[in-house]
Amino acid sequence: MTSYLHSGSTDVDVDTVREALEHRDPFPGTAGFAGEVDGKLVRDVLGRVPLFLERDLDWETSNPLAPADWAFSPAELEEPELVSAGTVVDSDGPNRVWRLPDLAPEPEHDRALEAVDRAIRTAIDAVRSENADTAVAFSGGVDSALVAELLDAPLYVAGFPDSHDVEAARTAADAMGRELTVVELTHDDLERAVPQVARATGRTNAMDVQIALPLYLTGERAAADGFDRLAVGQGADELFGGYEKVVRLDHRVEAETVRGAVREQILTLADQLPRDVLALEAAGVDPVAPLLHDAVVEAALALPTELLVTDEARKYGFRRVAAEYLPETVVHREKKAVQYGSLAARELDRLARQAGYKRRMDDHVTKYVRSLLESSS
Repeated sequence: MTSYLHSGSTDVDVDTVREALEHRDPFPGTAGFAGEVDGKLVRDVLGRVPLFLERDLDWETSNPLAPADWAFSPAELEEPELVSAGTVVDSDGPNRVWRLPDLAPEPEHDRALEAVDRAIRTAIDAVRSENADTAVAFSGGVDSALVAELLDAPLYVAGFPDSHDVEAARTAADAMGRELTVVELTHDDLERAVPQVARATGRTNAMDVQIALPLYLTGERAAADGFDRLAVGQGADELFGGYEKVVRLDHRVEAETVRGAVREQILTLADQLPRDVLALEAAGVDPVAPLLHDAVVEAALALPTELLVTDEARKYGFRRVAAEYLPETVVHREKKAVQYGSLAARELDRLARQAGYKRRMDDHVTKYVRSLLESSS
């Protein structure tokens, strides 16, 4: 029977997925996958590759593998619905077969850190094994800096001229002795890219579009410069305790422990990643996320609380590993979310207000995004 898989950072063998199904192994050593295998649709445990079904299929009469009923892009369906991570879809409908394991913390800190280091190098080696030209989306933070250092690939940053990300990337690149390509954003760039991002991702809400815009414009420039892939540092905050809400265990998390809160954040990736993957693919590059390789996820799940957060630092264990490769100033640099660090959120808000969508209006930026999408159709 034919199979048709899309994979994450590196190619995935169909037999690997078959074995993962047979043994219900959530971490078969891949960077993610989704598609058709032996008459079934599959999406990996983290949802690293987007997969969509037509909404409200009648499972008594519908064949979920009919070409009209599923796709890797929401734009190809009339009413797309994202398939849940870890799910297999067959004639009986969706069935969850892979779940994120609840691993016991490794009590030996040195051993735990060695496992993370080894896993990251395994992921980087897997990326290197693919015959493709790769650039790195570089914000100057420790996540993308570690990916950039280990891949030894060209660095790109997108942002408005006075943005935090452009300045941080410049100083970090200088500290690492690396050259940097700056993609200086303009209002024209945003107005042109908003409909393309919204159409590719199937999302028009302000937050998703603001996050995707810098990625899209970075990928577009890298593609124009001849690169096939754009590597990102995504996943580190979710895997290694990078969010303030994880440290504080505040109202934004349900868990009562740091490790439980980290697990919650990992589970949010299944909804976040399709936005980023689809935006980069629309820009003309394949996304590469080494820090979301199975080996890295498994090593991160075994970290004890003390290697996730401390009173002084988030991503404490990850930073200790990164310190073996990066200058200290880069290791300990804090970063802003991309929509704020690049000033994409601020400037899109400015454009919305200039177009008559005032802040007193409910969700005024989303209304502006939808107006740009409609006018570009």
